[in-house]
Amino acid sequence: MEIKLLFSADNPPLSILAAAKISGISYSVDSSLPSASVPHFLFPNGVKLHGVFVLLRYIGRVASNLNLYGKDPYQAGQIDEWLDYLPILDRGSEFETGCSYLDTYLLTNSFLVGYDVSIADILLWASLAGIGLRWESLRKSNKKYQNLVRWYNSLISEFSVLSEVVQTYIGKKSSGKPVSGKSKGQESQNVTKTTGGDINEKVKAPSRSEIDLPDAEVGKVCVRFAPEPSGYLHIGHSKAALLNKYFAERYKGRLIVRFDDTNPAKESNEFVENLLKDIETLGIVYDTVTYTSDYFPQLMEMAENLIRQGKAYVDDTPREQMQKERMDGIESKCRSNSVNTNLELWKEMIAGSERGLMCCVRGKLDMQDPNKSLRDPVYYRCNPMPHHRIGSKYKVYPTYDFACPFVDSIEGISHALRSSEYHDRNAQYHRIQQDMGLRKVHIYEFSRLNMVYTLLSKRKLLWFVQNGKVDGWDDPRFPTVQGIVRRGLKIEALIQFILEQGASKNLNLMEWDKLWTINKKIIDPVCPRHTAVVEERRVLVTLIDGPEQPFCRIIPRHKKYEPAGEKCTTYTKNIWIDNADAEVISANEEVTLMDWGNAIIKEIKKDEAGNVTQLTGVLNLEGSVKTTKLKLTWLPETDELVKLQLLEFDYLISKKKVEEDEDFLDVLNPVTKKETLAVGDANMRNLKHGEIIQLERKGYFRCDVPFVRRSKPIVLFAIPDGRQQSVLR
Repeated sequence: MEIKLLFSADNPPLSILAAAKISGISYSVDSSLPSASVPHFLFPNGVKLHGVFVLLRYIGRVASNLNLYGKDPYQAGQIDEWLDYLPILDRGSEFETGCSYLDTYLLTNSFLVGYDVSIADILLWASLAGIGLRWESLRKSNKKYQNLVRWYNSLISEFSVLSEVVQTYIGKKSSGKPVSGKSKGQESQNVTKTTGGDINEKVKAPSRSEIDLPDAEVGKVCVRFAPEPSGYLHIGHSKAALLNKYFAERYKGRLIVRFDDTNPAKESNEFVENLLKDIETLGIVYDTVTYTSDYFPQLMEMAENLIRQGKAYVDDTPREQMQKERMDGIESKCRSNSVNTNLELWKEMIAGSERGLMCCVRGKLDMQDPNKSLRDPVYYRCNPMPHHRIGSKYKVYPTYDFACPFVDSIEGISHALRSSEYHDRNAQYHRIQQDMGLRKVHIYEFSRLNMVYTLLSKRKLLWFVQNGKVDGWDDPRFPTVQGIVRRGLKIEALIQFILEQGASKNLNLMEWDKLWTINKKIIDPVCPRHTAVVEERRVLVTLIDGPEQPFCRIIPRHKKYEPAGEKCTTYTKNIWIDNADAEVISANEEVTLMDWGNAIIKEIKKDEAGNVTQLTGVLNLEGSVKTTKLKLTWLPETDELVKLQLLEFDYLISKKKVEEDEDFLDVLNPVTKKETLAVGDANMRNLKHGEIIQLERKGYFRCDVPFVRRSKPIVLFAIPDGRQQSVLR
């Protein structure tokens, strides 16, 4: 008996294909289904089995001689537990949690259950193999999850069919080989991201030729991610952080997180703590955390040495005049100060005296250089404010331009990744290292990530926080990692979005729609479905032949994703529908009540203003849903419904790009939040904080405030789906 396996070419079920090949089951393949279709077996007698887990269990039972479903009921139960657990690899930040748990478990176990490969092992292999670049980077580094990598490598060594499955249905990563049904031109540079082992999407990986580091040697690369602790991590920083992570893993090197804490006026421990939290959220594993302030003694010593060597001087020129002289290439009157004069003024700066506060230390480079960054840049400034780590010990602090090349070289950084906005300062960076007599560090540039209708300046974002325009740095309107995650973005969507751009040096202004579209593809196949009706002018429908006594049915929370669980739906004689739906229904029109059946609306009551106030109808459960125009969401008239507060958000500014000479206050969006009150089905009492759901026919939402008591609404944040730029205009 030959079984036919049907699935979408865009959604190959790797676990099923691998299990069938390992077990020797005779089957043929039809990959012509739509992308959202659930894989299924079609038997010669016309019977079908649907769903990845169902098919895996079927194969396991049929191939009993291989113990794919365990050798006894106890092992079968253990396998079922693993099948329930493994979808954790799809849950964003929980991917690392899942890998850590699996790595610990596999320290003392050769397979997930017993001493033989099982369908649980096959599902885990498929989940990792389909993830693509993220897993391959972890696997190649072989530093973080050594036991999991060992298990993975031993599995593909034992079963050559696993490599065949990947090559046939996914294509070799970075090889340019065609995926089944696609041309080489269509699929070159594509990798596949698998969600939960059975939901796939193509993601364009960075071109290998774009992301080679110059003079890089495997095992000798050391990179650093060096944020200033003056705000939370935002989407622009995420690109830099993830690229550093990528290179560290690719070259089996080291990644240092360094806080560039040289400006006590802007920095705080709150920002340090939240930056570390955001770095962890991105799944970035670093070797160590350092601070530029760790090197303040050495930096001060270096500044004094440069003064003694005549390579730096102390300048008391007023700031505005100094800036103008730099622009015009005019040397400062202090440039010719003697070494002794400079050292005396340097002591005044260190003491933070009134005279010292008027001064700064400048490098003596070249005031006539066409590159203005080389025109005697500032190395040190006075600042009497206490530092968040070391208090009031110092009154002078190095500038970024002075500290960065010093610390990069001292810490053994081999390649400093910098966004291309710093291009003109690269020559300054290397000249300062040369004057210091330090080892040269390679600079590698990438384009800064700019988003439409978005401000990424921490100074400007701070204005919104300080002026109460947002609720904090994690506000869902903010481009911070915490903000966009709170709005409903999955971290794997952000990672895919950023890796898709690679390390390109081309300046780009990216659309949020593209990011939210990736996010939708991740959440839609797995997020539970619930029902809500807008509170305002909701309309009661009386079904004449409806049930006299309410009754319940248990139905799936997601018809195509079993792990989403089940919910209880109550059926009553009176039901609520949205006013917007009621207004477009005609008398004697047949409509479909979702998850129930058809009904015919017999009577429509309206008020004096012509608004629909009540409908009366009869059930027609034998009617075909294909013949109806309106598919209505509804809720039973019961006391068990929960209150909902639905919040939609818009951009904080009304212009796609704010130019440097333009005041962002002139383009503030006057309305950035919209609140809608609604009622929801009783099952929503069980929603957890952060859980993502779909409200049928209304969109995707993230639970920000779960159910507490009946008088308090559940707060749900609307998640953009990539189809529209604005929700409030």
